[in-house]
Amino acid sequence: MKYLQKQTKPKGVDLADDEIILHVEGTMASQRVVRHIKKTSWPGRLTLTNYGLYFEAAGIINYEDALKVDLTKDGASSAKPISTGPWGAPLFDKAIVYESPDFEDGVVLEFPEMTSSTRRDHWLMLVKEITLMHQFLKKYNVESPLQAREIHSRTILGIIRLHAAREMLRISPPDPKKFLIFSLFEEVPKGDFVLEELAEISQKVGTAKTPCSSSSILRNMNMEQLGNILKEAEEDKCKEKGKVIDKEEMLVSLESAVNQTREEGKEIEKAKATTAELEEEGITESVAVLMELMRPMQDALPWFQEVLNWERPSRTLFVLSITILIVYKEWVGKAIAACLVWMVVRMAQARQMKLHTKSEDAVKVSTESDQTMTESIVSAQYGLIRLHQLIQHVNITIMKLRSIYTSKASKRASMVMALILALAIFFAVVPFKLVIMFGTIYCFVITSSVGRYMSNDQSNRRMKEWWDSIPIVPVRVLNSASK
Repeated sequence: MKYLQKQTKPKGVDLADDEIILHVEGTMASQRVVRHIKKTSWPGRLTLTNYGLYFEAAGIINYEDALKVDLTKDGASSAKPISTGPWGAPLFDKAIVYESPDFEDGVVLEFPEMTSSTRRDHWLMLVKEITLMHQFLKKYNVESPLQAREIHSRTILGIIRLHAAREMLRISPPDPKKFLIFSLFEEVPKGDFVLEELAEISQKVGTAKTPCSSSSILRNMNMEQLGNILKEAEEDKCKEKGKVIDKEEMLVSLESAVNQTREEGKEIEKAKATTAELEEEGITESVAVLMELMRPMQDALPWFQEVLNWERPSRTLFVLSITILIVYKEWVGKAIAACLVWMVVRMAQARQMKLHTKSEDAVKVSTESDQTMTESIVSAQYGLIRLHQLIQHVNITIMKLRSIYTSKASKRASMVMALILALAIFFAVVPFKLVIMFGTIYCFVITSSVGRYMSNDQSNRRMKEWWDSIPIVPVRVLNSASK
């Protein structure tokens, strides 16, 4: 309870009547908090309440006026981990940054530690919990003050439990997420169902007096500030509504939603455990697995090549006729539906085969290679060279297109503009299904013997020469010295 009582309020600010100090750090050398502003650093004291964060920079004698970070705002505001260090160098992953439209460069707070980043993670979870609590209040339109205080009380109780667990288990601190309601159910499956049940229970507590509410528990924990507020509000409500809600009646639906969440969580954990081995493999094994998984597509590729190359003219003519008919009759939706039905039939056949064979459903990948270690290194080197060449070709293509687009007075740019205008007129006049039909016929004809006989290598050569004659825009690589 030392986190919630007898704490000095932040200097220069007036806390709300129901604003409770939940956590303070920065008063001891072992719990330093440093705020980074660009290349400068300011140690100070950090205070967390159920409405915001307050940072007080340390002065010569006393603390300066506190900077308030409002955690009740929704939308563009967010808190996330970040790396910081001396003079702005990202050396240590022990800080959080709160980005908001109110702060141009964000608020960067570092929690220095010798080894891990436990303090940073702890504060990040607390900030996230308070932010999610206010998002919950806005999402479910909790307008009653007593209902809102009930939600605040549940959040405060979760933070009290977390602090107590951290005091008892200092050597191996527990996972904060397991003690914080909104942070936990934000990530677990079906957690939104639990939050909906929690909202309904809060509405029942807000209209009736019950000794099982979180606000009643906090009032009995010698919390004078929040307890007096809750006591007065409950007495006013109970004068109007004299009924008492049974505890079992309130918690039946909530327990059902929590049990469903636990079952879903167990299934997801089992599914994630199956991917752990694959994630630990190296790049060679990953490539081998990918090639094995792509084998069905590789087996289907020769069939398409046979169709396009007219190796079996009857099959090619059949595919061409069906494609033109589907496009002309506008049966694309029906064709997609037929493909989906075919996929379902194939899945049912595979399942039936699996039941009959009772074999292990595993992907068998062989990583054996006839290459020696030297040959493998040379192959990897040539692979990197080919990747570098591909990146260069992509850069050159993009820069040539940019040169055409930004050219002030060039025949190439004028030619491209005229071609684009002609294409715009063509697509505006000709129905699109006719364009698809003629494009399909052209693709099939160009690969046939007639298309190869009518092909003009000279036009392809002129096009290549025109593309090679386009100069690229200049590239200037800037470094810190040139700046």
